[in-house]
Amino acid sequence: MPNIKSAKKRDAKSKELRAKNRAEKTKLKTVLKKFDAAVAEGNKEAAVESYKTAVKTVDRASTKGLIHSNNAAHKKSSMAKKLNELA
Repeated sequence: MPNIKSAKKRDAKSKELRAKNRAEKTKLKTVLKKFDAAVAEGNKEAAVESYKTAVKTVDRASTKGLIHSNNAAHKKSSMAKKLNELA
């Protein structure tokens, strides 16, 4: 447990940031699962809509530093491949 005032502030801030990052990562995973579900059921319209939101979410996560830019590119590439195979 921190004794110094600045260490207490840093501890509180790190907990706050950790909660935000966990929420963002959870949102990212949910969006990716929705895209996979739309592709699995073969619904082209739903897949296209969920693809658009998934790409935005992946880009946002990459920009914020939640995932590496190469990881984001890999996710977007695999989603595009799945979407094109659906057609």
